[in-house]
Amino acid sequence: MAAEKEEVRVQVDGRTLTISNLHKVLYPRTGFTKGEVLNYYAQVAPVLLPHLRDRCVTRIRWPHGVAESSFFEKNTPAGTPSWVRTAKVPTTGSRAQSTSDTLVFPIIDDLATLTWLVNLAALELHVHQWTVGRNGQPRNADRLVIDLDPGEPAGLHECCQVALMVRDKLAERGLDARPVTSGSKGLHLYADLPKRLPSDESTALAKEVAEELQGEHPKLVTATMTKARRGGKVFLDWSQNAGSKTTISPYSLRGRERPSVATPVGWDEVEEGAEDPLGLEQFSPAQVLERVAEHGDLFA
Repeated sequence: MAAEKEEVRVQVDGRTLTISNLHKVLYPRTGFTKGEVLNYYAQVAPVLLPHLRDRCVTRIRWPHGVAESSFFEKNTPAGTPSWVRTAKVPTTGSRAQSTSDTLVFPIIDDLATLTWLVNLAALELHVHQWTVGRNGQPRNADRLVIDLDPGEPAGLHECCQVALMVRDKLAERGLDARPVTSGSKGLHLYADLPKRLPSDESTALAKEVAEELQGEHPKLVTATMTKARRGGKVFLDWSQNAGSKTTISPYSLRGRERPSVATPVGWDEVEEGAEDPLGLEQFSPAQVLERVAEHGDLFA
């Protein structure tokens, strides 16, 4: 217990940070410790940070590990260092200029900020599809995302099959999709927008694709939010493009029973997963670091 509570001071990007509880087990099923979580994020930072840059970050924190309760955190917590970049954002989904209630998000632009937040047991990092400009104000969405969420007994195999359909629908609209395993059950497909769009327009575009595929493949695809109607189907969640919604960032850990990561993959891997029920699985932190060393950033 004494070792678990030990604090160490480290230098990260010229900042002095106090890191605590390095031996604390955050994933009891595998014994994965807080020190290992910090080590993963430090190693994956070169490919993770570019995808967090200029994006407000909502964190999910597990102070006592994934077997215990967690909580969402949008605002910067008490004790936030003065050097952490922040953005004040209206709470309205439209993010219109307003003097009403606001949220103060952290923005992770460097390894020091990443390390500081991860030390608070922020295992999951969720971001919006819009960025913050140099003036500190939210901009319109620069990308679109569709979350492929399988309803049992459907799984990642069915998600891969549907992902190929979504890719083609987006291509018809001049959009180039990039697949990322969710680190949970399904897949996320991202597409950079040729020009920034208000969130309601990007949401409408994603919904159009989802409803089109639901009409063409009603036994496999649903665009309906109601969970009772998802059994055996892949739900195409178009709503994560709303201004107030977030999606797990590529390369973020997930707070599952075992440590897993939202992992960029190639379309060849998705095609293999569509053919073979065991052709694609969710990835562990060690596997992700091996993939980055071999392939670089597939989400770049």
